[in-house]
Amino acid sequence: MQFSRSRGSLGLFSIALLALAAGVAQGSLPCGPFTDLSGSDPFCAFVLEIFTLGITTGTTPTTYDPTSNVTRVQMAAFLSRSVDGVLKRGGRRAALRQYWTTQSAAVLGITTVGANPNFVESDGSDLWVCNFNSDSVSRVRGSDGTLLATWTGAAEASGVVVVNGRIVVGGGTTGKLYGIDPTQAAGAVATVATNVDGIIFGLAFDGARVWTANSTSVSKVTVGATTPWTVTTVSTGFLGPKGVLVDGLDVWVTDSLAGTLLRIDETGAILQTVTVGAGPSYPVFDGQNIWVPNNVGNSISVVRASTGVVLQTLTGNNMNGPWVAAFDGQRVLVTNHGGNNSVSLWKAADLTIAGAFPTGGGTDPYGACSDGVNFWITLNTVGKLARF
Repeated sequence: MQFSRSRGSLGLFSIALLALAAGVAQGSLPCGPFTDLSGSDPFCAFVLEIFTLGITTGTTPTTYDPTSNVTRVQMAAFLSRSVDGVLKRGGRRAALRQYWTTQSAAVLGITTVGANPNFVESDGSDLWVCNFNSDSVSRVRGSDGTLLATWTGAAEASGVVVVNGRIVVGGGTTGKLYGIDPTQAAGAVATVATNVDGIIFGLAFDGARVWTANSTSVSKVTVGATTPWTVTTVSTGFLGPKGVLVDGLDVWVTDSLAGTLLRIDETGAILQTVTVGAGPSYPVFDGQNIWVPNNVGNSISVVRASTGVVLQTLTGNNMNGPWVAAFDGQRVLVTNHGGNNSVSLWKAADLTIAGAFPTGGGTDPYGACSDGVNFWITLNTVGKLARF
Protein backbone atom coordinates (compact mmCIF):
# COMPACT_ATOMS: atom_id res chain seq x y z
CA MET A 1 0.00 0.00 0.00
CA GLN A 2 2.80 2.34 0.83
CA PHE A 3 4.38 1.60 -2.53
CA SER A 4 1.10 2.28 -4.28
CA ARG A 5 0.71 5.60 -2.51
CA SER A 6 4.25 6.50 -3.56
CA ARG A 7 3.47 5.63 -7.13
CA GLY A 8 0.30 7.63 -6.85
CA SER A 9 2.19 10.63 -5.46
CA LEU A 10 4.77 10.38 -8.20
CA GLY A 11 1.99 10.25 -10.75
CA LEU A 12 0.40 13.41 -9.37
CA PHE A 13 3.81 15.11 -9.29
CA SER A 14 4.42 14.15 -12.91
CA ILE A 15 1.06 15.55 -13.88
CA ALA A 16 1.89 18.77 -12.05
CA LEU A 17 5.21 19.03 -13.87
CA LEU A 18 3.50 18.48 -17.19
CA ALA A 19 0.96 21.13 -16.36
CA LEU A 20 3.71 23.54 -15.36
CA ALA A 21 5.61 22.79 -18.53
CA ALA A 22 2.47 23.40 -20.55
CA GLY A 23 1.97 26.68 -18.72
CA VAL A 24 5.54 27.74 -19.42
CA ALA A 25 5.14 26.80 -23.05
CA GLN A 26 1.98 28.89 -23.22
CA GLY A 27 3.77 31.84 -21.61
CA SER A 28 1.92 31.85 -18.30
CA LEU A 29 5.07 33.01 -16.51
CA PRO A 30 5.30 36.76 -15.89
CA CYS A 31 7.09 39.15 -18.17
CA GLY A 32 10.42 39.51 -16.41
CA PRO A 33 9.84 41.04 -12.96
CA PHE A 34 6.32 42.23 -13.85
CA THR A 35 3.64 39.90 -12.51
CA ASP A 36 0.80 41.86 -14.16
CA LEU A 37 2.03 41.15 -17.67
CA SER A 38 2.28 37.69 -19.21
CA GLY A 39 5.42 36.39 -20.79
CA SER A 40 3.30 35.37 -23.78
CA ASP A 41 2.13 38.93 -24.39
CA PRO A 42 3.42 40.10 -27.79
CA PHE A 43 4.63 43.32 -26.16
CA CYS A 44 6.60 41.57 -23.43
CA ALA A 45 9.86 41.70 -25.40
CA PHE A 46 9.52 45.47 -25.83
CA VAL A 47 8.76 45.96 -22.15
CA LEU A 48 11.79 43.89 -21.16
CA GLU A 49 14.00 45.88 -23.52
CA ILE A 50 13.10 49.28 -22.11
CA PHE A 51 13.30 47.86 -18.58
CA THR A 52 16.78 46.47 -19.25
CA LEU A 53 17.91 49.77 -20.78
CA GLY A 54 16.61 51.72 -17.78
CA ILE A 55 13.95 53.60 -19.74
CA THR A 56 11.18 52.39 -17.45
CA THR A 57 11.17 50.85 -13.99
CA GLY A 58 7.48 50.03 -13.80
CA THR A 59 5.01 51.47 -11.33
CA THR A 60 6.43 49.17 -8.63
CA PRO A 61 9.28 46.64 -8.71
CA THR A 62 6.81 43.91 -9.75
CA THR A 63 4.06 45.74 -11.66
CA TYR A 64 4.16 47.39 -15.06
CA ASP A 65 0.54 48.59 -15.13
CA PRO A 66 0.25 47.92 -18.87
CA THR A 67 -3.22 49.42 -19.47
CA SER A 68 -2.79 52.82 -17.83
CA ASN A 69 -2.40 56.00 -19.85
CA VAL A 70 0.96 57.76 -20.06
CA THR A 71 1.05 61.48 -19.30
CA ARG A 72 3.13 63.94 -21.30
CA VAL A 73 5.45 64.29 -18.30
CA GLN A 74 5.98 60.53 -18.14
CA MET A 75 6.55 60.41 -21.90
CA ALA A 76 9.20 63.11 -21.55
CA ALA A 77 10.95 60.99 -18.92
CA PHE A 78 10.86 57.91 -21.16
CA LEU A 79 12.22 59.81 -24.16
CA SER A 80 14.93 61.51 -22.10
CA ARG A 81 16.13 58.18 -20.74
CA SER A 82 16.06 56.77 -24.29
CA VAL A 83 18.27 59.57 -25.58
CA ASP A 84 20.64 59.20 -22.64
CA GLY A 85 20.95 55.46 -23.25
CA VAL A 86 21.63 55.84 -26.96
CA LEU A 87 24.27 58.52 -26.41
CA LYS A 88 26.02 56.69 -23.61
CA ARG A 89 25.99 53.23 -25.19
CA GLY A 90 26.51 54.26 -28.82
CA GLY A 91 29.58 56.51 -28.60
CA ARG A 92 33.25 55.69 -29.03
CA ARG A 93 33.86 56.22 -25.33
CA ALA A 94 31.55 53.32 -24.51
CA ALA A 95 33.20 51.00 -27.04
CA LEU A 96 36.60 51.83 -25.55
CA ARG A 97 35.33 51.59 -21.94
CA GLN A 98 36.38 55.19 -21.30
CA TYR A 99 33.40 56.47 -19.33
CA TRP A 100 35.38 58.65 -16.98
CA THR A 101 35.56 62.42 -16.73
CA THR A 102 39.04 63.75 -15.93
CA GLN A 103 38.91 65.09 -12.38
CA SER A 104 42.21 66.92 -11.87
CA ALA A 105 45.12 68.53 -13.68
CA ALA A 106 47.40 65.75 -12.41
CA VAL A 107 45.82 63.18 -14.71
CA LEU A 108 45.65 65.27 -17.88
CA GLY A 109 47.58 63.84 -20.80
CA ILE A 110 50.13 66.51 -21.73
CA THR A 111 51.97 67.08 -25.02
CA THR A 112 54.50 69.89 -25.51
CA VAL A 113 53.81 71.80 -28.72
CA GLY A 114 54.86 75.33 -29.73
CA ALA A 115 54.70 78.74 -28.09
CA ASN A 116 51.25 80.10 -27.24
CA PRO A 117 49.08 77.41 -28.85
CA ASN A 118 45.60 78.77 -29.42
CA PHE A 119 43.27 76.66 -31.56
CA VAL A 120 43.18 72.91 -32.09
CA GLU A 121 41.17 70.70 -34.45
CA SER A 122 40.86 66.94 -34.90
CA ASP A 123 40.86 65.22 -38.28
CA GLY A 124 39.49 62.06 -36.67
CA SER A 125 42.88 60.58 -35.90
CA ASP A 126 45.33 63.39 -35.21
CA LEU A 127 45.19 66.83 -33.63
CA TRP A 128 46.34 69.98 -35.41
CA VAL A 129 47.52 72.78 -33.13
CA CYS A 130 48.16 76.41 -34.11
CA ASN A 131 51.20 77.82 -32.31
CA PHE A 132 50.76 81.58 -32.59
CA ASN A 133 54.13 82.79 -31.33
CA SER A 134 56.07 79.94 -32.96
CA ASP A 135 54.50 80.60 -36.38
CA SER A 136 53.97 76.85 -36.65
CA VAL A 137 51.44 74.03 -36.68
CA SER A 138 51.90 70.86 -34.64
CA ARG A 139 50.49 67.45 -35.53
CA VAL A 140 49.77 65.27 -32.49
CA ARG A 141 48.70 61.62 -32.61
CA GLY A 142 45.29 61.20 -31.00
CA SER A 143 45.80 57.71 -29.63
CA ASP A 144 48.70 58.54 -27.32
CA GLY A 145 49.43 62.28 -27.61
CA THR A 146 52.77 61.86 -29.37
CA LEU A 147 54.04 64.93 -31.23
CA LEU A 148 54.38 63.62 -34.79
CA ALA A 149 55.57 66.62 -36.77
CA THR A 150 55.69 70.40 -36.96
CA TRP A 151 55.07 72.60 -40.00
CA THR A 152 56.76 75.99 -40.08
CA GLY A 153 56.14 79.30 -41.82
CA ALA A 154 52.55 79.78 -40.59
CA ALA A 155 52.97 83.37 -39.43
CA GLU A 156 50.62 84.18 -36.53
CA ALA A 157 48.99 80.76 -36.84
CA SER A 158 45.48 81.31 -35.54
CA GLY A 159 42.44 79.24 -36.43
CA VAL A 160 42.43 75.82 -38.07
CA VAL A 161 39.89 73.80 -40.05
CA VAL A 162 39.92 70.39 -41.76
CA VAL A 163 39.07 70.66 -45.47
CA ASN A 164 38.43 67.20 -46.93
CA GLY A 165 41.64 65.76 -45.54
CA ARG A 166 43.70 68.91 -45.91
CA ILE A 167 44.43 71.34 -43.12
CA VAL A 168 43.83 75.08 -43.52
CA VAL A 169 45.21 77.56 -40.99
CA GLY A 170 44.49 81.26 -40.53
CA GLY A 171 47.30 83.78 -40.47
CA GLY A 172 46.18 86.38 -37.92
CA THR A 173 46.98 89.86 -39.22
CA THR A 174 48.79 88.60 -42.34
CA GLY A 175 45.64 88.27 -44.46
CA LYS A 176 46.78 84.78 -45.46
CA LEU A 177 45.48 81.25 -45.24
CA TYR A 178 48.00 78.43 -45.10
CA GLY A 179 47.52 74.89 -46.35
CA ILE A 180 48.99 71.57 -45.20
CA ASP A 181 48.82 68.23 -47.00
CA PRO A 182 49.02 65.63 -44.23
CA THR A 183 50.15 62.94 -46.68
CA GLN A 184 53.40 64.81 -47.28
CA ALA A 185 56.42 65.14 -45.02
CA ALA A 186 56.45 68.08 -42.64
CA GLY A 187 58.10 71.27 -43.81
CA ALA A 188 56.95 74.78 -44.60
CA VAL A 189 53.25 75.43 -45.01
CA ALA A 190 51.87 76.48 -48.39
CA THR A 191 50.06 79.78 -48.83
CA VAL A 192 46.62 79.14 -50.34
CA ALA A 193 45.01 82.61 -50.02
CA THR A 194 46.62 86.02 -49.68
CA ASN A 195 44.02 88.77 -49.38
CA VAL A 196 41.73 87.84 -46.52
CA ASP A 197 40.45 91.00 -44.85
CA GLY A 198 41.61 92.26 -41.45
CA ILE A 199 42.58 89.99 -38.56
CA ILE A 200 41.54 86.37 -39.04
CA PHE A 201 39.86 84.88 -35.97
CA GLY A 202 37.61 81.89 -36.72
CA LEU A 203 37.46 79.42 -39.63
CA ALA A 204 34.82 76.97 -40.89
CA PHE A 205 34.30 74.86 -44.04
CA ASP A 206 30.94 74.34 -45.78
CA GLY A 207 31.98 71.74 -48.35
CA ALA A 208 33.09 74.23 -51.00
CA ARG A 209 34.31 77.34 -49.21
CA VAL A 210 36.35 78.24 -46.16
CA TRP A 211 34.64 80.97 -44.17
CA THR A 212 36.69 83.30 -41.99
CA ALA A 213 35.49 85.61 -39.25
CA ASN A 214 37.67 88.71 -39.42
CA SER A 215 38.03 91.82 -37.27
CA THR A 216 35.26 93.76 -39.07
CA SER A 217 34.10 91.44 -41.84
CA VAL A 218 33.49 87.91 -43.07
CA SER A 219 35.39 86.36 -45.97
CA LYS A 220 34.49 83.33 -48.06
CA VAL A 221 37.39 81.60 -49.71
CA THR A 222 36.52 79.26 -52.57
CA VAL A 223 38.65 76.13 -52.49
CA GLY A 224 40.19 75.50 -55.90
CA ALA A 225 42.60 73.19 -57.69
CA THR A 226 45.13 76.00 -57.98
CA THR A 227 46.21 78.73 -55.61
CA PRO A 228 45.72 81.43 -54.54
CA TRP A 229 42.06 80.68 -53.86
CA THR A 230 39.45 83.31 -54.65
CA VAL A 231 38.49 85.49 -51.69
CA THR A 232 35.25 87.48 -51.37
CA THR A 233 34.83 89.74 -48.35
CA VAL A 234 31.57 91.10 -46.93
CA SER A 235 31.56 93.82 -44.27
CA THR A 236 27.94 95.01 -44.35
CA GLY A 237 26.23 94.39 -41.02
CA PHE A 238 29.30 93.17 -39.13
CA LEU A 239 30.91 95.02 -36.23
CA GLY A 240 33.34 92.52 -34.72
CA PRO A 241 33.04 88.91 -35.96
CA LYS A 242 34.79 86.32 -33.82
CA GLY A 243 33.70 82.71 -34.32
CA VAL A 244 32.15 80.97 -37.31
CA LEU A 245 30.57 77.55 -37.78
CA VAL A 246 28.55 75.56 -40.31
CA ASP A 247 25.57 73.49 -39.13
CA GLY A 248 25.17 71.57 -42.40
CA LEU A 249 22.66 74.07 -43.77
CA ASP A 250 23.70 77.56 -42.73
CA VAL A 251 26.76 79.54 -41.76
CA TRP A 252 26.68 81.22 -38.35
CA VAL A 253 28.96 84.00 -37.12
CA THR A 254 29.29 85.49 -33.65
CA ASP A 255 29.69 89.26 -33.51
CA SER A 256 31.55 89.98 -30.30
CA LEU A 257 30.99 93.74 -30.39
CA ALA A 258 27.27 93.53 -31.13
CA GLY A 259 26.51 90.65 -28.78
CA THR A 260 24.81 88.68 -31.53
CA LEU A 261 24.81 85.40 -33.41
CA LEU A 262 24.24 85.91 -37.13
CA ARG A 263 22.85 83.45 -39.68
CA ILE A 264 24.26 84.26 -43.12
CA ASP A 265 23.66 82.93 -46.61
CA GLU A 266 26.20 81.79 -49.20
CA THR A 267 26.79 85.37 -50.31
CA GLY A 268 27.57 86.53 -46.77
CA ALA A 269 24.29 88.42 -46.41
CA ILE A 270 22.74 88.34 -42.93
CA LEU A 271 19.51 86.33 -42.80
CA GLN A 272 18.84 86.37 -39.07
CA THR A 273 20.17 88.18 -36.02
CA VAL A 274 19.98 86.45 -32.64
CA THR A 275 20.77 88.48 -29.53
CA VAL A 276 22.94 86.45 -27.16
CA GLY A 277 25.23 87.67 -24.33
CA ALA A 278 28.09 90.11 -24.06
CA GLY A 279 31.20 89.28 -26.08
CA PRO A 280 30.17 86.05 -27.84
CA SER A 281 33.25 84.15 -28.95
CA TYR A 282 33.75 80.64 -30.43
CA PRO A 283 30.57 78.52 -30.60
CA VAL A 284 29.94 74.85 -31.34
CA PHE A 285 27.02 73.00 -32.95
CA ASP A 286 25.84 69.81 -31.24
CA GLY A 287 23.67 68.56 -34.10
CA GLN A 288 20.61 70.44 -32.86
CA ASN A 289 21.68 73.51 -30.92
CA ILE A 290 24.44 76.09 -31.08
CA TRP A 291 26.31 76.74 -27.84
CA VAL A 292 27.63 80.30 -27.76
CA PRO A 293 30.15 81.20 -25.02
CA ASN A 294 29.64 84.81 -24.00
CA ASN A 295 33.15 85.77 -22.93
CA VAL A 296 32.29 89.10 -21.31
CA GLY A 297 28.91 88.00 -19.97
CA ASN A 298 30.23 84.83 -18.29
CA SER A 299 27.38 82.82 -19.74
CA ILE A 300 26.47 80.47 -22.56
CA SER A 301 23.53 81.01 -24.90
CA VAL A 302 22.01 77.80 -26.22
CA VAL A 303 20.34 78.56 -29.55
CA ARG A 304 18.10 76.25 -31.60
CA ALA A 305 19.73 76.22 -35.03
CA SER A 306 16.50 75.54 -36.93
CA THR A 307 14.73 78.63 -35.60
CA GLY A 308 17.34 80.87 -33.98
CA VAL A 309 15.42 80.84 -30.70
CA VAL A 310 17.50 81.13 -27.52
CA LEU A 311 16.49 78.06 -25.51
CA GLN A 312 18.37 78.95 -22.35
CA THR A 313 21.17 81.11 -21.00
CA LEU A 314 23.50 79.09 -18.79
CA THR A 315 25.43 80.67 -15.95
CA GLY A 316 27.55 79.47 -13.04
CA ASN A 317 29.55 76.22 -13.25
CA ASN A 318 32.75 78.15 -12.50
CA MET A 319 32.64 80.04 -15.80
CA ASN A 320 35.17 82.84 -16.04
CA GLY A 321 35.61 84.31 -19.50
CA PRO A 322 34.16 81.32 -21.43
CA TRP A 323 35.96 81.26 -24.74
CA VAL A 324 35.86 78.16 -26.97
CA ALA A 325 33.17 75.46 -26.96
CA ALA A 326 33.62 71.84 -28.08
CA PHE A 327 31.21 68.87 -28.36
CA ASP A 328 32.09 65.18 -28.02
CA GLY A 329 28.75 63.67 -29.01
CA GLN A 330 27.37 63.74 -25.47
CA ARG A 331 28.93 66.64 -23.56
CA VAL A 332 29.82 70.26 -24.26
CA LEU A 333 33.07 71.63 -22.85
CA VAL A 334 33.96 75.32 -22.64
CA THR A 335 37.39 76.71 -21.87
CA ASN A 336 37.59 79.51 -19.31
CA HIS A 337 39.95 82.14 -20.69
CA GLY A 338 39.40 84.52 -17.79
CA GLY A 339 42.16 83.42 -15.44
CA ASN A 340 40.73 80.65 -13.29
CA ASN A 341 42.53 77.89 -15.26
CA SER A 342 39.59 75.56 -15.70
CA VAL A 343 37.09 74.11 -18.12
CA SER A 344 33.35 73.80 -17.61
CA LEU A 345 31.26 70.84 -18.74
CA TRP A 346 27.56 70.30 -19.52
CA LYS A 347 25.39 67.42 -20.63
CA ALA A 348 24.20 68.51 -24.07
CA ALA A 349 20.90 66.60 -24.10
CA ASP A 350 19.31 68.42 -21.15
CA LEU A 351 21.72 71.33 -20.49
CA THR A 352 22.53 70.11 -16.98
CA ILE A 353 25.87 70.90 -15.37
CA ALA A 354 28.45 68.11 -15.50
CA GLY A 355 31.06 69.98 -13.45
CA ALA A 356 34.07 72.27 -13.72
CA PHE A 357 37.61 70.94 -13.68
CA PRO A 358 41.08 72.51 -13.22
CA THR A 359 43.76 72.50 -15.90
CA GLY A 360 46.61 73.55 -13.61
CA GLY A 361 47.86 76.85 -12.29
CA GLY A 362 48.93 79.40 -14.90
CA THR A 363 47.90 77.24 -17.86
CA ASP A 364 45.25 79.52 -19.42
CA PRO A 365 43.08 77.01 -21.35
CA TYR A 366 42.27 78.54 -24.72
CA GLY A 367 41.17 76.32 -27.63
CA ALA A 368 39.32 73.01 -27.49
CA CYS A 369 38.01 70.25 -29.72
CA SER A 370 36.98 66.61 -29.45
CA ASP A 371 37.94 63.53 -31.43
CA GLY A 372 34.84 61.67 -30.21
CA VAL A 373 36.67 60.07 -27.29
CA ASN A 374 38.66 62.81 -25.60
CA PHE A 375 38.51 66.56 -25.41
CA TRP A 376 41.77 68.27 -26.35
CA ILE A 377 42.62 71.64 -24.83
CA THR A 378 45.40 74.07 -25.68
CA LEU A 379 47.15 75.50 -22.63
CA ASN A 380 48.21 78.82 -24.04
CA THR A 381 50.73 80.16 -21.58
CA VAL A 382 52.72 76.93 -21.11
CA GLY A 383 52.90 75.67 -24.71
CA LYS A 384 51.04 72.43 -24.05
CA LEU A 385 48.17 70.39 -25.48
CA ALA A 386 46.12 68.58 -22.85
CA ARG A 387 44.03 65.44 -23.34
CA PHE A 388 40.97 65.69 -21.08
